[in-house]
Amino acid sequence: MPEGIVKRSPSQEKNGSVQSVIRLLVVLLLLGWIFIWIMMPTNTYRQRWMLQLQAKSSFTYFGAQGVTLLISTFPALFIAALGCVYLHIAKKTNGYNMESRNDQKRKVTMWKRPVLVKGPFGIVSSTELAFLLMFIALLVWTFATVLHNHFPTITQKSAAAIGEKVWQMKLEAAALGLGVMGNVCLAFLFFPVARGSSVLPLLGLASESCIKYHIWLGNMVMTLYTFHGFGYIIYWAVTNQISQMLKWSKVGISNVAGEIALFFGLFSWVATIPCIRRKAFELFFYTHHLYILFIVFYIFHIGISDACAMLPSFYLFLVDRYLRFLQSRRQVRLVSARVLPCHTVELNFSKGHGLTYNPTSVMFINIPSISKLQWHPFTVVSNSNLEQEMLSVVIKSEGTWTQKLYQLLSTPSLIDNLDVSVEGPYGPASSNYLRHDTLVMVSGGSGITPFISIIRELIYLSTTFKCTTPKVVLICVFKNSSCLSMLDLILPISGSPFDISSLQLQIEAYITRDKELKRDNPINLQTIRFKPNPTDAPIYAVLGPNSWLWLGAIISSSFIIFLIIIGIINRYYIFPIDHNSNQIFSFPLRSFLDMLAICVSIVIVASAAVLWNKKQNAKDANQIQNLEGSPPAVSPSMIYNNADRELESLPYQSLVQATNVHFGARPDLRRLLLEFKGPSVGVLVSGPKKMRQEVAAVCSSGLAENLHFESISFSW
Repeated sequence: MPEGIVKRSPSQEKNGSVQSVIRLLVVLLLLGWIFIWIMMPTNTYRQRWMLQLQAKSSFTYFGAQGVTLLISTFPALFIAALGCVYLHIAKKTNGYNMESRNDQKRKVTMWKRPVLVKGPFGIVSSTELAFLLMFIALLVWTFATVLHNHFPTITQKSAAAIGEKVWQMKLEAAALGLGVMGNVCLAFLFFPVARGSSVLPLLGLASESCIKYHIWLGNMVMTLYTFHGFGYIIYWAVTNQISQMLKWSKVGISNVAGEIALFFGLFSWVATIPCIRRKAFELFFYTHHLYILFIVFYIFHIGISDACAMLPSFYLFLVDRYLRFLQSRRQVRLVSARVLPCHTVELNFSKGHGLTYNPTSVMFINIPSISKLQWHPFTVVSNSNLEQEMLSVVIKSEGTWTQKLYQLLSTPSLIDNLDVSVEGPYGPASSNYLRHDTLVMVSGGSGITPFISIIRELIYLSTTFKCTTPKVVLICVFKNSSCLSMLDLILPISGSPFDISSLQLQIEAYITRDKELKRDNPINLQTIRFKPNPTDAPIYAVLGPNSWLWLGAIISSSFIIFLIIIGIINRYYIFPIDHNSNQIFSFPLRSFLDMLAICVSIVIVASAAVLWNKKQNAKDANQIQNLEGSPPAVSPSMIYNNADRELESLPYQSLVQATNVHFGARPDLRRLLLEFKGPSVGVLVSGPKKMRQEVAAVCSSGLAENLHFESISFSW
């Protein structure tokens, strides 16, 4: 058997079969759900299928929204629940089961190759472009179908009958079509930002890399809704019905609610303009929370029955958001910090043994002494297997918040304890970098941090499984020589014994501003140890080691409780008043009751699950001893002072020997990348926009078919 291949056990084969069945079922449900969206604007769906289903359903318990819940909401939530089971099995059976390198090469296809490098959409792969075009086709189909349904009924006679002109009636139909298109975009808007949801990892996506999809959808939503709203305002103005702007109907569409929703949406949208976001991030951060009011008044505008079609993504987002809220209520144990001279700090937290995560994961951090409201994402550089009791993040001082943190930690005499709350970590559900013969990682500045986590993962694999790992070439670009201290973070400061001598590691560090190493520029790091606080706890997964199963139970149980609550409300409160006429009971009140039922069901189930796991975590916390982080004996950034220092640590000797420093130069990325001749070269890039675009352009040029671009995005 070739080196690095582990034969699958019978239990893994069985679990693999179960996963195959789940995948097939998910594909069928997904295709059916998409088919519903294709058919939704047609008369066949609205006038035949919906009427037939409503005739067979019980209005007594679920009202008019029952059918929409069945065919629009249930399939998506069922897919999410199945995804939880699938990911739980994948997590339990992963075991670093290395497949044949040759087999994995055949799985590397062209679908990740960039086809668009520059433009408003950023770096876009062929698959992303294909799905984007299909989604745009769905929008065009929806708009065209709405116009096709309405325009034939608009004639000179029908227009004259209501005292309007043909073009005015067509304007109203077009405005309606734009609103329906916006509904389609809104239905998918919250999937990318549900960080802990199972939907994204089920599709092989990570939440941080999907932020651009949220941006795309958000821009589409607000563009379409803006034209929808102003289209109706123009229509009312030219037909002398401007008073319709003040209409809040008890039954049917509420125009005022729609205008309020549009106002909140526009205010939030303006704050996302790149120049505003960069210069006034807090404005963007706080105004973005207006999405709550936007959604509430949107539901008041169209009614809960139609809003159920857009419910799944927001429902999953609410579950995720509430779980994040519960996790953030507890302060975590900060063991130590390493302060680097390049205005960078590494925070080392105590973590429970049951918390596992994959490389390139991200954790959100809140420090109340700096800001009680601001949460900022940072890359987790530690490896959950190599460092079972420690979780580390690296923070570069680049903004107001991070500058305050660096100033606070660079004067350690002022602080002996720091209150910190966290959310996460969040990351890819799986990662296997062994499918490549060579890994080329290109970073700029603090962009090196995700690659530190990947290198530590490869150290763990080579040390524990003695498997053949790919050759690793790290091309890192820094502004000045003090940034060489970032290389100190490659090796962990605690955990299991490790040896990097078997790892084929080559580091090419480029210092752009310094022509030589400045002896008066300190590059040694400083370690700060914090006093333990009895109320602080190690970082645990909010739902414990079986988090995917718990999440699936929360999604399914809360939705069942929601159905029970609205069933009782409809049967004993709404039905005696409305008697299935759908014309008496207030639409806004019905919508409010349904929104309240959703929140109550999620809060009850999620709180119970978190409390149960919190008790289990408390038992484990008693077994975790107070950790005292130890600084490394030698820093690899001292490679130009090694004549005066004794390098006692073998791992650090290996790291020093693997490092080449180029002063006063920038890397010729095109030349360097084209020099790699291996059959499969994975190219990862993390850094400034121009650097990412340059690397993507080389990989997409077709000059080297062996280069496989791996898009790692950190755009939170």
